[in-house]
Amino acid sequence: MLIAGLLGLGAMLAIVFVAGRVGSAIERAAGPSRTRVTQAVVVEKMRAVARLVTSETTLRDVVVYENRRLGSTKRSLVVVTGRVLTGFDLDRGTEVKVDHEARRIRIELPPAAVLGVEVTQLRTYDEQSGLWNPFRPGDRDTIFRLAREQLVATAGELEVRAHAEESARRLLEALVSTDGYTTEVAFRRRSAGAPASEPGAP
Repeated sequence: MLIAGLLGLGAMLAIVFVAGRVGSAIERAAGPSRTRVTQAVVVEKMRAVARLVTSETTLRDVVVYENRRLGSTKRSLVVVTGRVLTGFDLDRGTEVKVDHEARRIRIELPPAAVLGVEVTQLRTYDEQSGLWNPFRPGDRDTIFRLAREQLVATAGELEVRAHAEESARRLLEALVSTDGYTTEVAFRRRSAGAPASEPGAP
C-alpha cells in the first residue's frame, strides 16, 4: 500500500537549480560561434539528474510468518511500515559518447534500483506459539528480514524503478539536447537471474 510518493515541491526546486547549473556549464563549453558539448559537461548533468530523481517512498504491507517444528506450528501476522530509497548507483556502470559530427549524445545508465530500505515500524496483530515451538529471538530476526524483502517486492509492484528511469530519461533528454544536439538515453539490462536491486542497510 503506497502511503507517500515523491516529494513534489523539492523536486521542482531541484529542477530549477539543475537547469541553472546546466545553462552555466553549456556557456562555459561554448566556442565563439557554436556550442561544443564536452563529455565532462554531460557527466556533470547526468550526476545532477541522478540525484534529482532519487526518491524516498513510504510503504506499508503485511508479512505472514509461519514455522513448523515437531508437529507444532507458530504463526505471526505483522504489518510492516518502512521507507524505500530508489535511484541510480552510477558506480555500477555508465557510459557517455558525444558525436560532434552527427551532433548526437548517447548516455547509458545502470537500471534504477532500490538503494536502501529502512523498516520504521513492525506491528504484530496476531501471534500464536506452538505447544513445542515457542517464539525465539531468531524468529524476530527472520520476521525483520522478511519485512525488508516484502518492502522491496512492493516497491517493484508499484513500478517505482520504472518511474525513476522514465523521469531520468526525460530530464536528460531535455537538459542535454542543446544547439542542435540530440540525446539518446538507454539503461543497461539486468543480468538474467540477478536480483533487481541490492538494498543496503540504512
